[in-house]
Amino acid sequence: MAPGQHPSLQLPSFLYGLYPSVNQKTHKEGLRCGEQYGKDGSFPVPPQMLEVAPGEVVLTHGVADFRHEQPVWRLYMVSNVMSGMYEALNWRNTLPVDDLYETFCRESAWGALYFATSQDAPRSAERTALRLQAVLRFWEPLQSVRYLFKTLGPALTLDELMVASCGWAMDAWCPVGETSVYARLKTGAERMARATREDSLEAILRQMPRALSYVRDLKHRAVVSDPSFQRERLAALEPSAFERVSGACTADLLEKLYDWEHELGLH
Repeated sequence: MAPGQHPSLQLPSFLYGLYPSVNQKTHKEGLRCGEQYGKDGSFPVPPQMLEVAPGEVVLTHGVADFRHEQPVWRLYMVSNVMSGMYEALNWRNTLPVDDLYETFCRESAWGALYFATSQDAPRSAERTALRLQAVLRFWEPLQSVRYLFKTLGPALTLDELMVASCGWAMDAWCPVGETSVYARLKTGAERMARATREDSLEAILRQMPRALSYVRDLKHRAVVSDPSFQRERLAALEPSAFERVSGACTADLLEKLYDWEHELGLH
């Protein structure tokens, strides 16, 4: 390997091609996964892996896939694999299957990156830590290519992709101290992995201003913006409800803000 060159990244062949082809192949792979899971509770490895050329672009979000007629890497269509898997299982017990399939996928570079950037629920502190730690294990090969996420423009480096997709996690769990994206993710993931409820509460409160910046139509903004009000409402959550927001993901905090807004409107 030449100096400065990253180890190559390999992705499943079912993620490459024209949009209709990838749509068909991922659905077929999902059916295959569901059938095997139904038989013995395991998942098959992808039938073929292909090396991604250094600097080649990988699509990580459907918003960026605006040229269906071009053969490209469509990582975001792992979601189609999961839909096919549910179909094979007749949509029964999908939540535990979700968890097991994610655990299986996080053992690969492609699966680790998909689940970190797609941010499928749950986004608890514990789950997010596992997702980020998985990406960090495959950091070098993932650095070898470029990415498109939610905006159309120049392709992103891995650092830029992780800031775009997981910046909220770094802001909440490693707001100061570290400088590189890798170091901030590593520190943030370590803190998430060992977080107490109080740790998560403080991280959520740090992220509330960010969540509030996305909403313009709150009639009770002064109330829900008050950290004392936020702390009181968060402290009152049942353990399972608190766990769902414990990662301090902006999307989950927005949901809480609207819940509180609705509750205040009823009084």
